Order: sequence, then structure tokens, then C-alpha cells
Amino acid sequence: MSDLARPMPITETSSALDAARLAEIRAAGEPMVIRGAKAEWPVVQAGRKGGAAVVAYLKSMGSARPVSAIAAGPEEGGRFFYNEDMSGMNFVRGQGRLDLFLDDLLRAAEMGDPPALAVQSEVIPEIMPGFTTANGMDILPQVQPRIWIGNAIRVAPHYDVKENIAVCIAGRRRFTLFPPEQIANLYPGPFESTPAGTPVSMVDMAAPDTARFPRFAEAMEHAREATLEPGDAIYIPYCWWHGVESLDPVSVLVNYWWTEGAPAGAGGPYDALLHALMAIRPLPEDQRKVWRDWFDYYVFETSGDPSAHLPPQAKGVIGPPDPQRFAQMRQMLRQVLG
Repeated sequence: MSDLARPMPITETSSALDAARLAEIRAAGEPMVIRGAKAEWPVVQAGRKGGAAVVAYLKSMGSARPVSAIAAGPEEGGRFFYNEDMSGMNFVRGQGRLDLFLDDLLRAAEMGDPPALAVQSEVIPEIMPGFTTANGMDILPQVQPRIWIGNAIRVAPHYDVKENIAVCIAGRRRFTLFPPEQIANLYPGPFESTPAGTPVSMVDMAAPDTARFPRFAEAMEHAREATLEPGDAIYIPYCWWHGVESLDPVSVLVNYWWTEGAPAGAGGPYDALLHALMAIRPLPEDQRKVWRDWFDYYVFETSGDPSAHLPPQAKGVIGPPDPQRFAQMRQMLRQVLG
């Protein structure tokens, strides 16, 4: 990456992560690293003592059900991605007890060339009932925390249709972030088959092929980066792309996903994007131009409220959002889609 711009550092703070501070961070709409945000958590204190200590702590929390795990061979260099012809993934999936996975993780830490191992996005109260009592996030009481456990692995840049706070528990994690508008320069992969839930960047961050992906150089001009230590947290705004690299043989992270602002009963924007790919993208360019203008008018309200000139009783589905109107729209869509 020597011929590409180095990512700018993500803005940092060391202030307490309370409700008022979180509101300020969210209002800025920018990523933020909060150093030492959860340094007091017992699991973080265990994580600072090393892999064996954090594994012992996690085991002590108990496990209520099996977990899903993924593994890739040493030849993949820790990168969870597609296989060579994109007919599948370069890793395998399995299920088993959390304590057995943790034992495997410690054994892999002793290997010179270990396989890549990960348990990803498990809901913590379902697998470790006692964890959140001792390691809680009071400012997000409504959010179910998730845990990510693995060794030195790489996850391609991807986005979440959510806001995110992630807390580094054990090991170091490097986050590389890109604003949502850099999507074209990140060369997203397929929707249907993806290693990360949403489309991922096809660019290998460790060895970018700028001949194949020339616009990635522009994406790097807008990249932000930070390395988290145990106890540090990062705020990732809605739909920001982020690539994550775990740097140590035992790495643990806890994250909180949430969305705010959508009225009760509203549909999913991601679902609307898929519908637009089916209904609008195949049209001739002159017709797509019409719909681009109409989306600006009705959806993005670039000319103001599209129902402002109508009396209240005639506004229909373009009136102020409410559950009744959303239910009416769903009925209309069911009739159209069959």
C-alpha cells in the first residue's frame, strides 16, 4: 500500500462514555475512538493479562447453548473471504460448545502457522448469561451486546445498516473506515453471497490490486484508521464501511448495534434497495432519469414536503409517516408483488 495514501487517524477522546457524550458523538456524524472507555470491565482486566486469562474469564460465565464458528486454513493468511472463483467461501462453518472453541483458540496460539478461527456476532446473554451483569453498557440498555472471538484474522471492509459501538476486550484490533459515499471506490461484492452479511469490498486491504481496482486509490484518500487496545471503544456511524484486522493470537471484542429515527412500522431501506434493483435498474436510462427525479421529489424531499399542497384528508401515503400509513403501503406492496 506504499503507493496509496495512508489513512487519516480517527478522532480520539478519553472522556467518559456517558449518555451526554454519546449524544455529542452521534450528532457529529463522524467515527470516534474513546480510549479507556470500558477499562473498568472485569473482562477487559482479564484481557490485559493475556489470552489464557481472558479465556478463563469467558469460561467462568457459563454457556447456555452451542455457538457457530468459522475456520480457514493457514494458507488464507487470516483473511475470511470468497474462494478463488467465488463459488463459495474460503472458510468452513461448524457448531460446538464455546469452551471447546476457546480451548482450540489457545492451542492455535501456540502454532507457528495457525488456521484462522472465529466465533462471530453471538448474542452474549444467550451464551454467557452472567457476562452483562459484570460488563454492562448502561447508555444502551435496550441493545443486546454481541461478542466476537478469534485469532489474527482479517474481515473485508463492509457496512452495517446500523450504528455501532465496539469495545476491544483482548488483543489489538485495527479498524479502517470509509464514509458511505465511497461505495463506488470500494468495489462491493455480491448481495446474495457474502462473508459479512452485507456486501464486502472486493479489494484486499493488505495487497490492493490497483490495476483491477483503480478507484480504490480515491477511497484511501478518505480512509480513517485506528488501533484499539483492551478497554478502548470505537463509534462507527450508520453505514460507514469498516475493515477490521485482529492483530493478536487471542482477540475478543464486544459490540452494540442499534438504529434510531425510523418511525414504528417503517420498512427496511435495505429491502427498498433490493426492490429498486429489480424494478428501476433494468429500465432504459431515460426512464431511470425520471425515477431518479421522482425519488428526489417524493423520498428525499429535495423540493420540500411533497404533500404540502394537499388537504390533510387527501395526503394518503405521502402524508406524515405513521403506522397506519405504513400498513397501507405494505398492503399496496403485497398486491403489487403478489
